Amino acid sequence: MTTKQSTAMTMVALAMTVIGAGRAGAQEAAAAPTTTVATATISDSITPAPAPTPTPAPVTVAQAKPAPAVTAVVTPPPPVASPAPPAPPYSLPWQLRPVVAANVIRSDSTVAFYENAAGVSGSTVATMLLASFKVTPHLAPLVRLGFVQNTAPGMAPDGTSFINPIVGATYARPVGSIRLAGFLAGTVPIGQGSTGTAMNSGAAGANSAGIAARSGMDNAMYAVNYFTVIGGIGAAYVAHGFTAQIEATVLQLTRVRTSTGDSSRTNSTAGLHLGYFLIPQLSLGGELRYQRWLSDAAPVKANPVNRETVTVAIGPRAHFKLGKNWFRPGISYARGLDKPLTTASYNMVQVDLPFAF
Repeated sequence: MTTKQSTAMTMVALAMTVIGAGRAGAQEAAAAPTTTVATATISDSITPAPAPTPTPAPVTVAQAKPAPAVTAVVTPPPPVASPAPPAPPYSLPWQLRPVVAANVIRSDSTVAFYENAAGVSGSTVATMLLASFKVTPHLAPLVRLGFVQNTAPGMAPDGTSFINPIVGATYARPVGSIRLAGFLAGTVPIGQGSTGTAMNSGAAGANSAGIAARSGMDNAMYAVNYFTVIGGIGAAYVAHGFTAQIEATVLQLTRVRTSTGDSSRTNSTAGLHLGYFLIPQLSLGGELRYQRWLSDAAPVKANPVNRETVTVAIGPRAHFKLGKNWFRPGISYARGLDKPLTTASYNMVQVDLPFAF
């Protein structure tokens, strides 16, 4: 090999070496970080990097757990007592006292038609107003007022009179089908027509006419010159729509006004009432009344036929329930069975309007 050939080969080998070295450098440069990255790194070392945004903690949504099943425990209700059966219907008497303690307002008017010895007609209207209120289930105080108006026959003077009030109380208690009642009262002697006052004779005549119009059962209220103590008892059998009632009363009169007349008198009344409910809203009631003077009072001395009177009454009564209240209107016809009422041809019509609340 010549010198020229040897030199040429050497230069070719050197060139190949340089080219290979260049390729290797290029590959290393591609793999090395760029200047921009280096600059960023330096900048970061001078200016603090912003605080990293905190990554929110993962929110765990608690799933609602189904409520445990409730086992229904059914407790039986306490036993309910059966309601008490309604009280059997009671036939309210016409002029006898009821054998019940009640809250009641009662208007009771009697119109009486009669004749004098000459056959001339007259009339009397006697009106009673009663109010009663229970203070216990068995005790009911009461007040009773009265007014009478008389249209006298012939030349006798007409007259009106407010008569003695009554203040008292009823004590009643049922025993099975029997109802028992006691009554105690007294009059307030302030009535008109006293013979010791300047009242006209018309008021005194009205009082006398009122006694007869009320079958002699309310003598104490018309005895305006007397203070009267009234005591009575009553009993009634009430069952199956039927009522049978009896009563007896004693009245002791003591004179407290005027200086004339009896210093005291003793009177009595008694009665029997029978009633039956035709339907729940309607009853029919009959009554037998008896009045007798137990002492020889001035009326008896004046005429022995005044000792006693017997009357009978009968009529229908309606029964209306208004909410928890009762309205029991009734009308009856009464007639005297002996003298002096038969002599004067007495006929009496009673309109009774009791309202129980």
